[in-house]
Amino acid sequence: MQRRIFAKAGIAAAAVVVATATAVGPQAFAGESPGAAVVAFAGHAKGPAPTEQSVRAQQGPFTTDKLVVPAQAGRGFNKGTIYYPDDTSQGTFGAVAVIPGFLEGESAISWLGPTLASHGFITLTLAPNATTDYPEPRSNQLLAAVDWLANQSPVKDRVDPNRLAVAGHSMGGGGTLIAASKNPALKAAVPLTPWNPHSNFSDVTVPTLIIGADRDFIAPTFMHASPMYNSLKAKQDQAYLKLKNADHFATNRYNATATAYTVSWLKRYVDEDTRYSQFLCPVKSGFQLTCPI
Repeated sequence: MQRRIFAKAGIAAAAVVVATATAVGPQAFAGESPGAAVVAFAGHAKGPAPTEQSVRAQQGPFTTDKLVVPAQAGRGFNKGTIYYPDDTSQGTFGAVAVIPGFLEGESAISWLGPTLASHGFITLTLAPNATTDYPEPRSNQLLAAVDWLANQSPVKDRVDPNRLAVAGHSMGGGGTLIAASKNPALKAAVPLTPWNPHSNFSDVTVPTLIIGADRDFIAPTFMHASPMYNSLKAKQDQAYLKLKNADHFATNRYNATATAYTVSWLKRYVDEDTRYSQFLCPVKSGFQLTCPI
């Protein structure tokens, strides 16, 4: 278990309290008053103060809506679905594109759409151009999707083009790492039980959370997730979560632990919201990260 403590430049500045008082109304979590004050630790912080229960929740504090995205030639990605917070009072949101794995359709990762949107991210779940696509073309589809979300989509006015992230399952997870390698301007990457024939991603500087599964026989962690993380861990802002008693498809459905870490990671790095650092550090059993973040 890696527990090295490093001083991180800029954390003190990022942790300056920006006083805001935002009415969250009926979207507040149970036990919080509708007019609860939101103490923002960064300019992009959204929603009420998080708790251990809230970050694990399948339904976050925002109510959501969705738009079906039909296939269109020349766009760089196939069809999909946009899920987004319907709150227009809090400015723009960060955006995430998610792609499934080999032989999988959009339905394999569709649960992430409403879940991430309800936690305050505009999320595009994708159907791959071909279900047999390897990680490399999936990386290009992810990059095309987040660019389209920010610049051409029907919700572009709700998206902050400077706060984009990618995620994917299996070969989509391998594609997620390749996308992070290609575009260091991304704010976060979350490969889910990733598969890739090459495991060295030492050139990746995007904050990356790799989620593996200890009973994964399709992308065994000793061949994929673990060496991928080992190629990253010399840097700060790289993390590895290994789910216990979980198989390759554990992240194709709601999983409270995976949700807690994914939400906290995206909040911390896409929204620069240091309120969520407490759910990442100090590290817990089964999780590896250099702290503090």
